[in-house]
Amino acid sequence: MSSKTPSWDDLSGNPDSVNPGSDIAGATTGEGMPGTESKADKTVFGYWSATRTATYGFLAALPLFALYESLILFVNTDPSAQIRVGADLWVKQLMALFGGTGLFALGIPVLLIGIWVFIRERRRRPPLRLDWFSWLVGESTVYAVVVALMVSTVVGLIFAAAPGMSPLLAQAANSLSTPMMLVLSIGAGLYEELVFRVVLVGGLFWMLNNVMAKSWMAYTLAALIGALLFSAVHYIGALGDPFTMASFTFRFLFGLALNGIFLARGFGVAAWTHAIYDVLVVTQILG
Repeated sequence: MSSKTPSWDDLSGNPDSVNPGSDIAGATTGEGMPGTESKADKTVFGYWSATRTATYGFLAALPLFALYESLILFVNTDPSAQIRVGADLWVKQLMALFGGTGLFALGIPVLLIGIWVFIRERRRRPPLRLDWFSWLVGESTVYAVVVALMVSTVVGLIFAAAPGMSPLLAQAANSLSTPMMLVLSIGAGLYEELVFRVVLVGGLFWMLNNVMAKSWMAYTLAALIGALLFSAVHYIGALGDPFTMASFTFRFLFGLALNGIFLARGFGVAAWTHAIYDVLVVTQILG
């Protein structure tokens, strides 16, 4: 298949990922030819190109994973009524079908993903810099605030009243403690981005890209479907919100924005943006 999704480096013209002698960002010449060294091995990474890689996406998600999976045990004080993020439960239920239960079983897929990332990027390993991880969190914070303001403004103009809501369960917020909501915010950033951006939108794009003429058309359709489903699931289940068109539109546009961040900046930034946004809402820093 000759078509491919345009990367952030392709769109932005980032010189960090352009190889000498190539007209296209990320292209290589002479790879595998006798007496020549693959220029993929000589890729020069800057912050923008490095933090978009699977390596940074995986490593940036590990703190969210560790925080959520550890803290959720402490805030769930009632053993008969365990509360978790819906997307988390879907992942756990899927694993249970293959006989995997508990944190140990969950650690196995995490380890396998880490091995896959290591093998996938073994020839063009980005430099691991602690300050870049700090910048990634700061960048995600900026996106969380900007996206919240933009989406709230658009929805406010459409419905003549800013909804002031979070993709977290607003109804649940009335009955759950603040610590519980903060932990769920972290889990939503991780698991909802994994399910809706990586699996759903990524999977839909992969399928549609094989039948549609242009990659951008396939991704646009995948993004729209993903955003619709992302918004719809917040009204399902015992803790689901009462449906309103304003809240549905807010979550749909929020999902579209996260799809764009995922495409342009990768999974790590999208997950942190989502988590930070929810935390800002729960703490009422964002209304």
